[in-house]
Amino acid sequence: MTNEEAKFVLHAYRPNGADAGDATFCAALEQAKQDPALEKWFSAQQAFDRAMCAKLSGVTPPDHLRASILAGAKVSEPPAVRSWWHSSVPMALAASIALLLAVGIAFWPTNASAEQIAAFAIKDTLTQSHEGAEGPEALELQAMLTRADRRLSAPMPLDFAALQKNGCRTVRFAGRDLLEVCFKRDGKWFHCYVARAADFPLLAKKLTPSFTERPGASAAAWSDGEHIFVVASKAGRDAIQRLI
Repeated sequence: MTNEEAKFVLHAYRPNGADAGDATFCAALEQAKQDPALEKWFSAQQAFDRAMCAKLSGVTPPDHLRASILAGAKVSEPPAVRSWWHSSVPMALAASIALLLAVGIAFWPTNASAEQIAAFAIKDTLTQSHEGAEGPEALELQAMLTRADRRLSAPMPLDFAALQKNGCRTVRFAGRDLLEVCFKRDGKWFHCYVARAADFPLLAKKLTPSFTERPGASAAAWSDGEHIFVVASKAGRDAIQRLI
């Protein structure tokens, strides 16, 4: 997502924060957090929107305004004409178009960059509490990640649905689910995040091992074609690179 695309989306963001949990805005909000210029623009935009809301809320309509409007409308009311939307055929067509648009939006490929998903993993690693794996599938994945002789970039068979159902912590990024499992190597803790490639097809298609660094932690992201993997740790880039 470019800054211009993010601005286009954020123009519709309500100043009271009611849209914070809406998946439509997640990627744009994350983009604003990562880009200082965009964040400054968004803060100014929100301040302007709040000021406008405050001004409009202070406007008091004249007494009897509603009655006057209704009276005027009644006097100038045109002869009754059967509107097109009263016909069942156009209404059915409109409903079909609305349904197709809703389905199209729901399954539209999520646009996210390697840096964005890595930055999300770093932030989650630094700010959230992480519980141990539970369930046979999650414990099996944790054991696989812990093995000192295993390269994480090697093929990693896993069942996303089974892991999500039986013990893996689930987090949301850009309106999609990511699984998270903690593991330990050489006395250092790492956090592995797994996403379905089908949820981020544009990213998965071109993603080769790439590194992102932030104060306090680093992360590497790559894809095997079926899943996207992100490993984040406070141990630093070199420690992560040795695992890949």
